[in-house]
Amino acid sequence: METLRTGEELALSNAMSGLARRRFLGLCAAAGVERTLLPGVLWGMTLQIQASKTPAEGAGLDRDPLTAITPEMIDGAAAIAGIRLTTGQKTMMLDGLNRQRDSVMAIRGMKIPNSVAPAFVFDPVPYPGSEGAPEIPATGMKIETEKRPARLGRAPEASGITGEERIAFATVRELAELLRRRKTTSVELTKMYLARLKRYDPRLHFVITLTEERALKQAAEADRERAAGRVRGPLHGIPWGAKDLLAVKGYPTTWGAGGFEQQSFDYDATVVERLDAAGAVLVAKLSMGALASGPIWFGGITRTPWNAKQPSGGSSAGSASAVGAGCVGFAIGTETLGSISSPSTRCGVTGLRPTFGFVPRTGAMALSWTMDKIGPICRSAEDCALVMDAIHGPDGQDRSVRDAAFNWDAEFDWRRLRVGYLKSEFEAPVPEEKATEEQRREFARRAYEARFGQAGLEDLRTMGVKLIEVKMPKGYHFGDVSRVLEAEAAAAFDDLTLSGRDALLTEQGVEEWPNTFRVARFYSAVDYIQAQRARMLAIEAMEKVFAEVDVIVTPSDGAQLSATNLTGHPAVIVPNGVRGEDAPLPDHRGDGDPQNVGGPGTPVSLTFLGGLYSDARLAAFVWAFQKTTGFYKLRPRLD
Repeated sequence: METLRTGEELALSNAMSGLARRRFLGLCAAAGVERTLLPGVLWGMTLQIQASKTPAEGAGLDRDPLTAITPEMIDGAAAIAGIRLTTGQKTMMLDGLNRQRDSVMAIRGMKIPNSVAPAFVFDPVPYPGSEGAPEIPATGMKIETEKRPARLGRAPEASGITGEERIAFATVRELAELLRRRKTTSVELTKMYLARLKRYDPRLHFVITLTEERALKQAAEADRERAAGRVRGPLHGIPWGAKDLLAVKGYPTTWGAGGFEQQSFDYDATVVERLDAAGAVLVAKLSMGALASGPIWFGGITRTPWNAKQPSGGSSAGSASAVGAGCVGFAIGTETLGSISSPSTRCGVTGLRPTFGFVPRTGAMALSWTMDKIGPICRSAEDCALVMDAIHGPDGQDRSVRDAAFNWDAEFDWRRLRVGYLKSEFEAPVPEEKATEEQRREFARRAYEARFGQAGLEDLRTMGVKLIEVKMPKGYHFGDVSRVLEAEAAAAFDDLTLSGRDALLTEQGVEEWPNTFRVARFYSAVDYIQAQRARMLAIEAMEKVFAEVDVIVTPSDGAQLSATNLTGHPAVIVPNGVRGEDAPLPDHRGDGDPQNVGGPGTPVSLTFLGGLYSDARLAAFVWAFQKTTGFYKLRPRLD
């Protein structure tokens, strides 16, 4: 970068030292770089210096006068932004920078709440067509809009479902059948699940708030309606738990985060309203990693019921753990980048991450407006479908939700589906000759895990499925594009960073939200838009894959997790067995250690992916797989 001559440097320094806040952002505009990262970096530098000159409490980041910008600040900011500036260009920037900073300050002063979405709406469909059943020219894809009543399969045999342990782990369909046959009541189920939540919470830490009074009132009403012959559907009278980012009137909604313990809203989230309308009974608001990251919240670490020393995975930690421990009939979770997949895997339950834009997020904490998805966590894919049937569809408030139909058909002829698999993801790795001992242990662990995936493929072949090899699109930098999540999250919690209240969050490490939010402030608007453009290329590439197959089976980790969360495709995560006593031990076995994962007696999973808005068809195929393998019936030893 060209260095300033002595006279120019003095003039620029003097000009900057006399800047009023009103002029700062205008300086960038005058130089034509107001849309780069540079102004934000400069402003951050001045704020940091200013904060260092004020008391720690209420450092007053918007106080006047702000520290004068120096040529060295511009050079440093330009280096972070990855741009080059001449001496003349830096001089020209002064007015534009000042005006732009003033605009930013004005918007920050609005104190916009988390519930307000941006003016843009993300749509994962690559080529939107006409209304009705729009055809996607490049792929022939159709979005079904005609809604039909759910078509249930044959009623399960409920005569053998007796005793608390058997009832507690029954599927939604089985619980509904028990209620239909008057073998139990909603009040009895509700009291049983409340008692189990209280019994196992000290060990698993999955409850933030019990909604006992609300639940018993709902359950009594459900029993009265059933006695009067009014049955609202298969969820009527079934107790459930909500991830504590869903607003519930009259109860705290903590987002799992320190500093938000007493937060509440005077309304119910749309999903809560819809489950109320379906007659389901809310018994608890369940734990979540702070601000939807991991299993650690202000009350501790949520554990998996399969090994109480191990974290449950997150961020839908309590939802998966409570279902896995037989403490609710079903639960609601959310996923932005693995938050249904991870805990469903570790807790041995079934999670359905729906197509982006299928379930309204109104009344739910926003983390990433273009990636957040709400979905059910249950014992089976059939249960997930019954819950999805109740919660999907537009609510007139979340503008990302399409008027697409979720037509559950338990008798769907899945044999006509084209099923692909990511062959390379199922292959056992072979260590290199010069591998270290640590690398060899990791290869041995991955080879052991591969046995379960390969057995799952054989189960599919036994069903008569002819597997088609497919490959994930290459060259789309899914991990790099995923930084849009961090930028949106930093915007969603902008005030948390600026106010310094991020210090109240339990986790303060390099990979945790406080640091991530700070780093994201240096991600330019230009680069955010470029990443979204790269994301559109990935969407188009993924849609070409799903033009060749209807379903893809894959291990639950790997590149597909980032890819399909970015492209909005649905996924169903299912138990695929339990590791035996011969399983490699985790390298880290400390109580609650984040890396204490796997080992003997813990569950493994498979993931099934589907085309956009094919969620009901995907669930029907997965339900057929689960009935063949029976792994959804496995349950942990809790006592």
